[in-house]
Amino acid sequence: MAKALYGHVGAAPDRRLLDEVTRLRSRVQALEFEVTRLRAENDRLAAAAVEADEFARLTEPALT
Repeated sequence: MAKALYGHVGAAPDRRLLDEVTRLRSRVQALEFEVTRLRAENDRLAAAAVEADEFARLTEPALT
């Protein structure tokens, strides 16, 4: 097993593999940005929902 690993480490990296790793890193970065954006939007919507709920709880005087 050690000889197999040594042979793998000593070999020059495959260009296709490097391209795929670069593409995947870029995709991960885009997805992390999307997660951050969605979390911020979720926080904003949650705050708006709490505010709307508090507004709905206000008692109105009865009209007679």
